[in-house]
Amino acid sequence: MVKSIISMIAVALILTFGVVFETTFIKDEFKGLKEETAILYDKIEAETANDNDVYVLQTKWVNAKEKLHAFISHNEIKEFDLWIAETVKYVAEKNWNEALTKMEVIMELIEQVPKTFEFSFANVF
Repeated sequence: MVKSIISMIAVALILTFGVVFETTFIKDEFKGLKEETAILYDKIEAETANDNDVYVLQTKWVNAKEKLHAFISHNEIKEFDLWIAETVKYVAEKNWNEALTKMEVIMELIEQVPKTFEFSFANVF
């Protein structure tokens, strides 16, 4: 009886630690991406962005996604890949309106994806 209680407490602690770690890790990764995205958005809005500016965000995303593959779905990762790739193309063509549109979607994804991994009533049930 005592072993069962201790085992249940141990499992509960491990699960709690896992949830806290996952949530914190994902938020931290997306926080860095959010800062880089805001910088790029401002440059595109001012029509001063160049290919290298977008590649900075793309490189940061590639580095982050290597770790995020363990936590978030591959479909969400693919969405980021596609939106960033399209932004690269539009900035290279100096198509600022389309680039801004893509950046707005990227910014929304950066805001919403971490929320799907928070420990909340909506995500548990």
